[in-house]
Amino acid sequence: MNEFTVAGVSHRDAPVLRYDPTRAELADLLAGEPRYRLDQVWEGLHQRGDDIDDLTNVSKALRTRLREALPSGLTPEHESISDNGDTVKWLWRLHDGHHIETVLMHYAERTTVCVSSQAGCAMACGFCATGQGGFDRHLSVGEIVEQVIRARHTSAPRRVSNIVFMGMGEPFANYDRTWAAVERINTDIGIGARHITISTVGLIPGIERLAEESLPVNLAISLHAADDELRNELVPINARYPLEDLAQACERYLAAKNRRLSFEWALIDGVNDRSVDAERLARLSRRLRAHVNLIPLNPTPGYPTRGTPLPRVYGFRDELTDLGANATVRRTRGTEIDAACGQLRANRQIVDPPRRR
Repeated sequence: MNEFTVAGVSHRDAPVLRYDPTRAELADLLAGEPRYRLDQVWEGLHQRGDDIDDLTNVSKALRTRLREALPSGLTPEHESISDNGDTVKWLWRLHDGHHIETVLMHYAERTTVCVSSQAGCAMACGFCATGQGGFDRHLSVGEIVEQVIRARHTSAPRRVSNIVFMGMGEPFANYDRTWAAVERINTDIGIGARHITISTVGLIPGIERLAEESLPVNLAISLHAADDELRNELVPINARYPLEDLAQACERYLAAKNRRLSFEWALIDGVNDRSVDAERLARLSRRLRAHVNLIPLNPTPGYPTRGTPLPRVYGFRDELTDLGANATVRRTRGTEIDAACGQLRANRQIVDPPRRR
């Protein structure tokens, strides 16, 4: 264990990992070294994404000390590539044997990394492979940041331009560490705040906290239903934070940030792709000036209902636009490599350690 304290990481439960320390905490570890050494190590790790052994501007002895004090938080368990190399998905093993996933997606105009904020998820959305698997634990700041560093290294020479917190877990259930990672990604890795999106199933306290933050990141709501009866079934947290309360929280967020809100809507055949669903969604999206991202549902082994056929996906979009809503269909990426959240872990039948009680 390291001999310095890192906020949010319990030494009884976890080691301090490579990207966990703040700049000040790394300075403590480098006590006795010249002051410029901190810049060399910090910038090497964050700006260039160097492995510790590649920090050739510091001594071999210091590299050894850093490697022992700050182990990598992610061990690659599996890598899948599809879409002619434009989609890459990793399954990482964490230090305690749990697993998370990260996805790198190249588009013509941008390169996006989809990161996880938790190992597993407690939100229990039945159509989501992660939700079916249950919650394991929160990720540390370093485990979140390292996903971006690793993906950026693979992406080169193409630059990672966008980060979306739409991987495993509910970011606002791990708010403090998620936000610390956002600040690090923005300030030290250099991704603009307006190119960072945090997705939530609707945790109102997190939305209210986000409205008070200084960085103008984007907010996405995983909506999936626009009436409480159906949403209670699809997104169980709705019973605690029903739609009208969520809509009012979004209105307060919009008043504070003046940023565009987006709704994520996974289309499930015969469940939330009816004309009445389009009418309800259009009404809510007009009220909140929200952009709707329609997502053809990827199949998951624990959810028998299939995704909406593609012709109906576009028909649903057309109904929304005819009703005055702004809607687009998100291109499904990496279906053959289980690129939807939690699918790679589920379909490879990974057995994680027992969950903490």
